[in-house]
Amino acid sequence: MSAADAVEVVLAHPSAPLGAVAGIASAHENSVSAGGSASLDGRTVTTETAFDLASVTKVAATTTMILRLVAQGALALDDTVARVLPGTSCAPETTMRDLLQHRAGLWEWQPLYLFDDAASSTIDALPLRYPPGCERHYSDLGFMLLGRIVARVVGTSLDAAFESLVAKPLGLSRTGFGSAVGPVAASALGDAAERRMVETGKPYPVLTPRRDFPWREHEIVGVVDDGNCAHAFDGVAGHAGLFSTAGDLLVLGSALARPHEHPELWSVESIAEFFRDGPDPGQALGWRSDRVHIDGRPERMLWHPGFTGCAFGVIPGAGASIVLLTNRLFAADPVTTEVLWRAALPEILGPQGRPDEGTRTP
Repeated sequence: MSAADAVEVVLAHPSAPLGAVAGIASAHENSVSAGGSASLDGRTVTTETAFDLASVTKVAATTTMILRLVAQGALALDDTVARVLPGTSCAPETTMRDLLQHRAGLWEWQPLYLFDDAASSTIDALPLRYPPGCERHYSDLGFMLLGRIVARVVGTSLDAAFESLVAKPLGLSRTGFGSAVGPVAASALGDAAERRMVETGKPYPVLTPRRDFPWREHEIVGVVDDGNCAHAFDGVAGHAGLFSTAGDLLVLGSALARPHEHPELWSVESIAEFFRDGPDPGQALGWRSDRVHIDGRPERMLWHPGFTGCAFGVIPGAGASIVLLTNRLFAADPVTTEVLWRAALPEILGPQGRPDEGTRTP
C-alpha cells in the first residue's frame, strides 16, 4: 500500500488534476502523501492543504450528523419528513431513510439561485420528479432537506451542529463549512460547469426561464464551488460546502470504521445500520458501497465522490479509511472523480484493491 504511489498515478493520468493528496489510515498503517499544485499560480499542495469536498459533504457531514442524532435517540430513521419538517414537497410517508437512500422522488438538481423565492421555499414548492419510494434517483435537493432537518433537530445552524456533533468530539480542527482557514486548494475556474448546465438544460431540465446571472469567472479559492451552496445557502448546506484535509478525514473515517473505539459517539449497531445496503444495490444510508480486496480478502467499502475531485471511503472489515483529494476541474479535459478514485485505489490498497465490477452506483 502506498499513498505516494497513488498520488503519482493520479498526477500521471491523461486528465491529471493540478494537484492531489492521498491517504490511508488503518490499524497497521497511517500514510498521507501530496503532490502537484494547489492553484493556478503553482502554489504547492501539501498534506495540510484543505480542499472543497463538494458532495463528500453528504457523508462526512450530513449523514454523520444524522448518525449521531439517531445514536442519541433524537431522531429515528423511519421518522417521516413531515413530522420533523412539515411543508415540504415530500410525500406524507417519506422518511429520513428514503432521503438518505435517494428514494424520495425529488429532483436531482435545480439552480435554486435563479428562482424568485428563497432556496428552501423553492425546494418545498417543486413538484416531485419521480414516484416516491420506488427507486433510487440521486438528489442534491434531498440532502439539502436533510441539512435543514439536522438544524431543526439540533436547534442551531447547520455549521454549528457539525462543530458540536462531529468536529469538536473528534478534534477535526481543519474541517468545517464556510471560508476555509489555512492552506487551501483552488477548486474551479468560476461557475463554468454550472453555467453550462443552466444554458443547455443537461443533464437536468431547468424549471425556471431565467438564465441571466452574475456568474463567477475567477479562480475559486477558499469559498465553496457548488453554485447552490455558494449563491443560495451562503456556503452552508446539507449537500455541499464542507472543507477538510486528508488528515482530518482519515480521523473521521477511522472513527466510523472502528465504532467500538467511540461508544460515546455511536454504537456498532447504528454504524452497521447506516452501512447496510437498502433496496438499491450499491446504496447504503448516504454512502455508496463497493467491494474491494485487501491482502487477498474481499472487503466492503463505503464511499462517496465529490464533484470537485475528492473522494472518501471507509472499509469497516479492515478498520480502515481512505481519501483522495484533487482539484480535477483544472484538467484540460476533466474526467469524473470516480475515474481518478478507481485509478488510485490499487495503489492505496495494494495491487488487488480495485473494486469489483458490477458494484458501481450511478
